[in-house]
Order: sequence, then structure tokens, then C-alpha cells
Amino acid sequence: MAQYQIAVVVGSLRRDSFNRKLAHALTKLAPPEFTFKLVEIGDLPLYNQDDDGSPAESVKRLKSEISAAQGLLFFTPEYNRSIPGVLKNALDHASRPYGQSVWKGKPAGVIGVSVGAIGTALAQQHLRNILAYLDVPTLGQPEAFIQAKDGLFDADGNVGEGSKQFLQGWVDQYVAWVKRHSG
Repeated sequence: MAQYQIAVVVGSLRRDSFNRKLAHALTKLAPPEFTFKLVEIGDLPLYNQDDDGSPAESVKRLKSEISAAQGLLFFTPEYNRSIPGVLKNALDHASRPYGQSVWKGKPAGVIGVSVGAIGTALAQQHLRNILAYLDVPTLGQPEAFIQAKDGLFDADGNVGEGSKQFLQGWVDQYVAWVKRHSG
């Protein structure tokens, strides 16, 4: 059975981030041949093209972890109707210098959770636009715009019963997507 290493990119740095919590809960719904590595993005310097020739160690680590993955899983909050700056910064670092993007061809899933009624719909759409440019095949359906409300997580931090069937279906589609597009 093939093994799939998935790079998990959480676009929130907040200690009690709903998206970080969702990342931990969702990865538990995947089959055993899928392993997940949370990629640190909070320690990256601001992207500056002048640094392309001598990137910081944190940038080298990011690019190495993305390169080693067979798939990508993005969890994005929505800040001012778009993705957080820290997530955009990570996307820029790992796509540069021009022609040396480590994102290219890696199958991805995009999901997010927010307290707002439309979840992270606009942030996810902006992220999908960026990923399309970076040549990242992204799961289109089902979409998942999750609202953070009571019952989303159980007392142990797992997906709550009211959301489990939907999110298990999303994970199953993501798994099939990665298997179809990786390699």
C-alpha cells in the first residue's frame, strides 16, 4: 500500500486557532496510509526577492517539507475577506525564485473554519486563485465553509457528531483526489 505524506498548512498563528483545531481533528478521519506534517509558517521572514539567492533557514525548511509531500492540505481563516498575510507570505516563499516553485503539481485540499455564517468562503476562493496560478490541482467539490459553533468539536477535540458525516465525506473526497493526482 502506498504511503502519502501530506503537508498541512494552517494560515493562523493564534494559539487557540479554530483552523489549527480543525486540522488536528480532520487528519484523524484519514486512512492509515495518510500521514500529516504540520508545516510551520510563523517563523518565515517577510518575502523579499533580494533574499532569493540566500534564503533563511526557515524558508529552506519550508521548501524541503513541501517538496517531500505528496499532497497539500490548507486550513485558512478569513481576514478582511481574504487569506491571512502569513499564509500569502508562505505561498510566496515556496514559489520563488521564479521557476523553482515547490508547490507545482501537488494535489491540494482547501478548507477553513470561522465564526462567521459563510465560514471562510471568500478566503478559500482567493486561495484557490493563487493555487491555480501556482499549478496546484485543487479539490473543487465538495466545498466546505465551516462555521465555528457549539458541537463542531467534541470534548476531546475530535469532529463532533453533528459534523462528522459531512467532514468524513470531505476527507474521503480529498484522499481520492490525492491518490488520483500524486506521483
